[in-house]
Amino acid sequence: MKSVKEALHVSMSPSAIVCREEEQKRLLKFCKSCVEQKKAGSMYVCGCPGTGKTLSMERVKELLVAWANEEQFQPPEILDINCTSLAKTSEIFSKILEKCHLQKKINGTCSPFQQLQDLFSQKKQSYSGKMMLIVVDEMDYLITRDRAVLHDLFMLTTLPLSRCILIGIANAIDLAERFLPKLHSLNCKPRIITFRAYTTDQILIILQQRLAALAHDVFEPQALELCARKVAAVSGDMRRALSICRSAVEMPEVEVKDSLYLPNLFQSEKTSTGQLAPVSESFASKDVNIVRFDHMAMALSKAFKSSVVETIQSLPQHQQIILCSVAKCYQQGKKEMTVAELNKAYSDTCKSALVPAVGMLEFSNMCRVLGDQGLIKLSQSREDRLRRVTLKIDRNDVVFALQIGLVPKLKCRIDWCSQEKVAWCGLKCLEDEQEC
Repeated sequence: MKSVKEALHVSMSPSAIVCREEEQKRLLKFCKSCVEQKKAGSMYVCGCPGTGKTLSMERVKELLVAWANEEQFQPPEILDINCTSLAKTSEIFSKILEKCHLQKKINGTCSPFQQLQDLFSQKKQSYSGKMMLIVVDEMDYLITRDRAVLHDLFMLTTLPLSRCILIGIANAIDLAERFLPKLHSLNCKPRIITFRAYTTDQILIILQQRLAALAHDVFEPQALELCARKVAAVSGDMRRALSICRSAVEMPEVEVKDSLYLPNLFQSEKTSTGQLAPVSESFASKDVNIVRFDHMAMALSKAFKSSVVETIQSLPQHQQIILCSVAKCYQQGKKEMTVAELNKAYSDTCKSALVPAVGMLEFSNMCRVLGDQGLIKLSQSREDRLRRVTLKIDRNDVVFALQIGLVPKLKCRIDWCSQEKVAWCGLKCLEDEQEC
């Protein structure tokens, strides 16, 4: 499984950066324009963590150098700076000065920033070097630690002879409101590109792209979809999605190791010498989707541990079954139902799980308890049976909680399957009326 984990590692750079084509196009167009016109400029790239900002910029740098060589322009010097690695924020200007390859300092008593000001402000241009692309990552650090340096850095691109193309990357989306107005008043107007959080479809596409080169399928399609849906709903952070998938991959490995002691469940394959094959070899050789929905749900539950999940897991058995029944109806398109309708769904679930159902009076009382805990909403009515029930929490939280917290007879029976065959939160196969 080493190759699977490598494919899902954040350090693995894919051959193409998918789902960020438009942002890359805008970045590259801006950089090309500056190089062609030999004109300084600045751009602010913002977006939540894990939305592909740094990865896209790496690709743009490669494309820019290739384009410059092809079009016979002098490729720009490229300076990468991560603000979190700086001992002092003012070190940025020392690094820029070093990239200018000056034979001697303009004035040894001046600060690096003052030297750069002098260099880019002279009437007679004494610096005839290349354009310089300065990529400043984690710029949030400057916003919170030293706004003066941040201000001076952007202003460097406005000096008459400046050759600096500044690309600032940060997670702070509201920088435009907090800081840029001051720059605008000084005639410094950085362009802004916002990287939106990844959607469910985009996360799914990226995961599939990374797994496409593997020799065999590793994830059930439903497992990948579950990961994409949950991560998109919470943050849209692709790095988080990759980390969760890596965590999910480890779970079936543990199962297979345990199965060596349970021959009635799994059989380890033997080599030509009659020896038991290594677990990973036996595991990878099976022509099956090995990371199931329940593996992914467990990995997600660990990653997104919340008070709601903990509350559901601490509920008594029958209250968990009621919540499962509400989520099942919700997925089937029934966003609202009466207590009587929910009672029928609950009874069916109990029957499938071979758990004795409680009476209507006790069922109504348990619904009120769930309502008091904010898990479901109960409307007012003269009769309990006619009160309408609505799920007040994310249905995915119900699945994650019950995957690892439900009673043994229900554990791992909640499954994400196609609507044509199996109910989303149900316990019965709809195709041939057999238990899943």
